[in-house]
Amino acid sequence: MSIEGFNALMGRIAERIGNKPLDDELEAFLNSQYPVDSVEFKELKALCAKGEAEGWLMPRAADGIKFGRAIKPDTTAGHFSVDVVRMKDVKGPHHTHTTGEIGAIMPIEGDAEFDGKGVGWYVYPPGSSHHPTVQGGDAYVLYLLPDGAIEFTKI
Repeated sequence: MSIEGFNALMGRIAERIGNKPLDDELEAFLNSQYPVDSVEFKELKALCAKGEAEGWLMPRAADGIKFGRAIKPDTTAGHFSVDVVRMKDVKGPHHTHTTGEIGAIMPIEGDAEFDGKGVGWYVYPPGSSHHPTVQGGDAYVLYLLPDGAIEFTKI
């Protein structure tokens, strides 16, 4: 397991996503193809922990959130960027997903929920916005952004 393994796994997942619309159907697809008890989902969580321990994932921290962009768009994950954050009972900065967001919630301790959602995949459509919030514990949240698009706001 290494950064190469992380890139390869995210490349395979991004290829399966392709250009599917970012909607409830895609969320259901991801949760059926990569359920929380699947080898891939477990490997993804293990790679996040290893990347954090080795320092190649989430190298920055601010306001109680560790974060980092692991993959830039148009590289190993197709047109997606891949970011990972580690959050524990914290509300993050408000932002808009101009092209949408696809994410995986991986609790580390407790029954951590991200925006009220438990372990598994979620999809936010283009134009959606939020204060990313983890409650009930500690979690990794991995997210793919089409074309790396995100706009932080002052809300």
